[in-house]
Amino acid sequence: MNEPAFIPLPGYREYPEDEMRSRARAFHEELKRRRTVRDFSSRPVPRAVIDDCLRAATTAPSGANLQPWHFTVVGDPETKRRIRAAAEEEEREFYRHRAPQEWLDALAPLGTDERKPFLETAPWLIAIFSQRYGRLADGRRVKHYYPMESVGIATGMLIAALHMAGLATLTHTPSPMKFLNEILGRPKAAERPFLLLVAGYPDEDAKVPDIGRKPLSEVVTYV
Repeated sequence: MNEPAFIPLPGYREYPEDEMRSRARAFHEELKRRRTVRDFSSRPVPRAVIDDCLRAATTAPSGANLQPWHFTVVGDPETKRRIRAAAEEEEREFYRHRAPQEWLDALAPLGTDERKPFLETAPWLIAIFSQRYGRLADGRRVKHYYPMESVGIATGMLIAALHMAGLATLTHTPSPMKFLNEILGRPKAAERPFLLLVAGYPDEDAKVPDIGRKPLSEVVTYV
């Protein structure tokens, strides 16, 4: 068995403590502006911007560095229409039959329902798939370890990258999402839809719920 090749750590930068605190604070202030948006503009967004954000996402750590993700970027209007129709069908079942009342009560302040016009309005939909296994260069099948955790990290980095580029996003998770495999031609045995990320400019009249975040004291414990 060949020993893995190791190289000196590339690109690492250490900062003086005051600059480190300044950079951390600035990053927090920037991400604090990020809000989930449901009112999107149809204004086009250059594909090159999406590509760069995806490049950022694919730098995420993953189990055994197997990078168990696939991103299908949808800009075609007809494909977006099909996705909306399938998603709304699942959402109608969710809101009318599947969701327990407690869940519906939790969603009520957000004003969501089965209607998802943003799936057609926004210029880009990014279907994110988690891969159970992949193929080596010689065709052998290799199991992916911690695929959901790895894809979750990459998705968070993608959301942050899109925000830093000046775009709004929405994480959409109709359940089940197997229709994405069918519409987008992704293998059902190997890939599971993780979520559908909507990306674009917010509509000029976009509104968001007046909600906040839990303070650090409620979500962090130092030991």
